[in-house]
Amino acid sequence: MDLILQAYDVLLWVALIKGIQLALWPRLRPALGDYAYPAAYPASLLLFALATWYCGLLGVPVALALLVFVGLGAYGLSRGEYRPREIRDLLAWDAVFAVGFLFALAVRFVNPPIGYFSEQYMNHAFLASVIREPVVPPLDPWFAGGHLTVYYYLGHWLMGCLAIVTGIPSEVAFNLIPGTVYGTAFAALYALGHLLLSRWRWLPLAVLLLVPPSVPWFLATGRDLYGALQDTNWIVAGARFEFPAFSLLLGNVHAFEMAVFNQAFLLLLLGFAWCRWGGLDLRGRGTLSLLLALSIGSMPLLCSWDALVYGPVVAVFLLVLSLRERDLPTLAAAVAVPAAALLIYLPYYLHLEPAGVGGIGWGFSPTDPFAFLVVWGGFLGIIYAAVARDIRRFPVLLALALPFLAVGYVVLGIALVPLACLLLRRRHAFPALLCIAGLSVLVFCEVFYFQEMLGGDYSRFNTIFKFYFDAWILLGTGSLLLAGAWLAGRRPVLPADRWLAVVAAIALIAAPFALDVDIGRGLLGIDYPPAGYRTLDGFAYLDATRPGEAAAVDYLRTLPGGHCIVEAENGDYGYYSRVSSFSGIPTVLGQIGHELTWRGNGAWYTDRPAEIRAIYENPEETLVLMEKYNATLLYVGEPEHERYDVRLPESGLRLVYDEGGVRIYERIG
Repeated sequence: MDLILQAYDVLLWVALIKGIQLALWPRLRPALGDYAYPAAYPASLLLFALATWYCGLLGVPVALALLVFVGLGAYGLSRGEYRPREIRDLLAWDAVFAVGFLFALAVRFVNPPIGYFSEQYMNHAFLASVIREPVVPPLDPWFAGGHLTVYYYLGHWLMGCLAIVTGIPSEVAFNLIPGTVYGTAFAALYALGHLLLSRWRWLPLAVLLLVPPSVPWFLATGRDLYGALQDTNWIVAGARFEFPAFSLLLGNVHAFEMAVFNQAFLLLLLGFAWCRWGGLDLRGRGTLSLLLALSIGSMPLLCSWDALVYGPVVAVFLLVLSLRERDLPTLAAAVAVPAAALLIYLPYYLHLEPAGVGGIGWGFSPTDPFAFLVVWGGFLGIIYAAVARDIRRFPVLLALALPFLAVGYVVLGIALVPLACLLLRRRHAFPALLCIAGLSVLVFCEVFYFQEMLGGDYSRFNTIFKFYFDAWILLGTGSLLLAGAWLAGRRPVLPADRWLAVVAAIALIAAPFALDVDIGRGLLGIDYPPAGYRTLDGFAYLDATRPGEAAAVDYLRTLPGGHCIVEAENGDYGYYSRVSSFSGIPTVLGQIGHELTWRGNGAWYTDRPAEIRAIYENPEETLVLMEKYNATLLYVGEPEHERYDVRLPESGLRLVYDEGGVRIYERIG
């Protein structure tokens, strides 16, 4: 795709985000005041997701959701709420959004492929499915006849609907998603820093940019950058650890990665409530309560693991706020927020068919303390420095660690000491509350885990994977705010010069080009064109490496909705399930390991792979089995020939495409 056309796509995408942000902004001012403008970035995305979701549920075009924002904007204009001079004073917030957006966009521009490494095929399949047929619940592109009622999908829905409204193809929209997440998260985190710090207000943004101490350790021992990141990724035995900077470089746009902007938004809302709740009138409190409900209510659909962390966090926060304020409106808000959060997406829960989690387990072997410290040592160092005075006053607190050290649970001892120090304080600043929440998550992970399909040494794989990511946001933001408060009380090292901020922003945006972490070439063995590979088109490499497949996919994407396609099935993380992923057309069975996690082990687990083989190899069964799955198309490319001894019936199939080594047949009747 031409770079000029891609630039146009970027501008169109940003214009839509900016348009809905401006439309919502005046309605947030009664609650958030000066912070309404940055908060409107994530809030408008969540409102857009909600409005389009109900459009999909009702079977009407998702573009009608824009009427909500047109109405909000028109109302604001009629009241004279868009004053140019005032908006000029707020452009600094737009600059913060732009820095986050352009930084993440640059990361994807130098590393754009949508490949089979990690879960890019799955995430693009969800995105393409939504764009192709925006219905609720969305079609499962890897399980013909199924829907995504077995998984959380709101992030893919949101980004897919942005692509529908702007007309941007999925392979470009996929690479615009990280920029959208980072831009909105930057705005929310900078607003949180602005709320709580007199200087160093940008410091909370570093939670999305920092790497754990293990990364420089591995670099010092001879690993390259990606090797150091990957070794960190698997440093906890039997589990996986991912942090925002690595997720961005990986370019996976998984659900939990897209949900980062909502986590940042929720932290801003909670911080604002903690600091400003008492000064708000009933209207302001009502608006803030609705925003809290929108944020926490969207979490189960964005990433259910986030809801398992932040649901209890918000419940406890509202309880503590009620005890502090001791008034009826606050108590009413503590009850109304969870109720409203449940109600806004109630139909989602009525559709839900969970099969993955089977309860809570405990008694797993303790985490290696060295692995724990090289992941969390940086943030823990800040927290221990913050509670050093508490420990000096009450040295007995150190004794809390002794029983756990004696039985081999060193990590529990390390985490419980600062947790106890913070809990025992009479008064709590908001950064300390975030640290309490983050430490509590780490303690939970050391004792308990959620039981899933994975067992044995990998029983807590996903608990560590998802909860450590949330703990990184909570503990990282809290500790960085603690550091910012300490630094704000010291003599400035550098002058508060606006030009320094500009230079830092330019350096950040330029960093991806300097690092040039090329996952596509390094891990997938993709042979890019000799002239270089800088693009936002995630499929551009197909034109150079598999032009026949690229042309066939282009053809498939011209077909109307309602189709189902048969393609080769061959497990996970390989060049299979690619046709359904690239086109969004559902297939009989895609990556089987993912479906096993979502749907459990049923008869389909053996039936579908065997019947796909029969479709390709047994001509007398081809049409009958295609009809069983309502499959209208049969795809035969190089992977199909490698996987099966292809023999098709002489009648009942019409050849509709035959180019570049790919044949596509349509079932007749």
